[in-house]
Amino acid sequence: MSTAAFAPRTLADLLPVPTDSSRRVAREVALIGGFAVLTAILAQVKFSLGFTPVPVTGQTLATLLAGTVLGWKRGAASQLAYWVAGIFMPFAWYANDTTGTSISAGWNYAIGTTAGYMIGFVLAAALVGALAERGQDRDLMTSVPAMLAGTAVIYSCGVSWLAFKLDIPVATGETNAIGLGLVPFLLGDAIKLIIAGGGLATRQALTSASRRPQRTSRGIGGTEVESRVSSDNRCEILVAA
Repeated sequence: MSTAAFAPRTLADLLPVPTDSSRRVAREVALIGGFAVLTAILAQVKFSLGFTPVPVTGQTLATLLAGTVLGWKRGAASQLAYWVAGIFMPFAWYANDTTGTSISAGWNYAIGTTAGYMIGFVLAAALVGALAERGQDRDLMTSVPAMLAGTAVIYSCGVSWLAFKLDIPVATGETNAIGLGLVPFLLGDAIKLIIAGGGLATRQALTSASRRPQRTSRGIGGTEVESRVSSDNRCEILVAA
C-alpha cells in the first residue's frame, strides 16, 4: 500500500478548486480582488489625529488577514491591486481620499505622503503569507511574531517614505517621522493583532470541519483507494493493489 499526502497551506486552500481552468482563474481573481476591496473598505474606517497626515485606519488588519488567508503570492497581489486600483477609481478608495475626480488626482494620492505604507502593505502581505504557508499562523506563539514582523515592515516603509516626502528626520528633532507615523498607532495596531490572531481559531475550526470520514473505493483493476484525514490535518490517500 502506498500513501500520498497533501495539506492546505492557508485558509484559501481549503476552498474547493474547480477543475475547469477558466473557473480556477475566476477563483483566483475573486480571492485577490476580494481582499483588495476589503482593504479599501477598512481604509474608510478611519479618523484623523490632526497633528499627522497619516490617519488611523483598519488597513493594517486587512493586510495581515490577506497574507494569512491567501498566502504570499495572492496576499501580495491583493495589496498591489488595492494600491493600483485606487488610481483609477471614480470614488474614494484610499484612506482620506475624497477626490475620485481623475486619474491624475488618484496618481498623486498613490504616491503621496502615505505611499510608503501601501508599499509596506504589499511586502507585509507577502511576508506574513510566506510564514503562514509554513504553518506559523496555526499556533499563537508563532503567529503573533509573524504578524509583528509584517507590521514592522509596514511601518518601516511608511515612516521612511513619510520622512522623505515631508523632508523631516526619521527619529531626531522635535518633529520626526516616527512621532508622526508610528508612535500614535501602536495601541491600535496591538488591537488589530489580537483581532487577526483570532483567525487562528477560525482556521483550526474550518480545518477540523474539512475532515471527512475514512472512505474506501475501488479503482481501476480492482485497486482499493482509501482516503482519510490524519491528526495533523493532512489528507492521506492510500492505494492498495
